[in-house]
Amino acid sequence: MGIIRTLAAVMLIGMAAASAQDIAGIEDCTKTQGLDKRTGCLQSNVNFLQRTMTRNAADAQRRLQAAEGEISALRTALASLRKQLDELQATKAAADKKASEKKVDDRKADEKKK
Repeated sequence: MGIIRTLAAVMLIGMAAASAQDIAGIEDCTKTQGLDKRTGCLQSNVNFLQRTMTRNAADAQRRLQAAEGEISALRTALASLRKQLDELQATKAAADKKASEKKVDDRKADEKKK
């Protein structure tokens, strides 16, 4: 109920400030004669705005769900890449350790020859 009042107040302020129709689908109720017709016009505008807000909220929710799905897929891919990186780093560390041990062994062999 508070939303309807707020929307009606915003619409009335907006209509008073501008003589042209600013929002497609909103009727200009200022030229309507009779209280019943103005009330009906305003109610029609409120209903239109509520439908538009509901449609926009549903669209935003669908986009949010799609983004959440994409984020989940990216997290899975990132975890896989991290695992591969850890494996490569472990392999490199093992190869470096083996190479350094070989150098030490080669130095010891050179020292024994002398």
